[in-house]
Amino acid sequence: MKACQGQIGRVFVIRLEDGDVVPVCIEQFATEKGVSVGHVVLIGGIGGGEVVVGPRRSDEMPPEPMLLPLDGAHEVCGVGIIAPDEGGKPVLHIHAALGRSGKTTTGCLRPGVTTWVVGEAIIYEILGADASRIMDDTTGFALLEVPSE
Repeated sequence: MKACQGQIGRVFVIRLEDGDVVPVCIEQFATEKGVSVGHVVLIGGIGGGEVVVGPRRSDEMPPEPMLLPLDGAHEVCGVGIIAPDEGGKPVLHIHAALGRSGKTTTGCLRPGVTTWVVGEAIIYEILGADASRIMDDTTGFALLEVPSE
């Protein structure tokens, strides 16, 4: 395990509008506000898009993602981490549980989902944390990197 320490900076309360695309709109907001590292909590409704629900085969590298399209409006509860990529751009890695009609789908929202009616997000800016997303050649993922303490 690797870890770094930071402090809570600004806290943003965000109302997403119908049709906003997650994670793109949150990454754009972070860029505009100069948030480099942060924690995101998301609730509300999701109207469409795709989520990653696992690798097709767990023993293949790089893994082939299994994408599941969303059929109709879903409730959403998600958490994520913003960290800058190698170029300094804030990148949000967010996983969420999405519910509809008594069934729940859980996955990564990276491919993009759209807000249905309203989404609510809180961004907790983390100051002083030396974290970034570095592309890993084996997995093809932009993995969170922090220095060893």
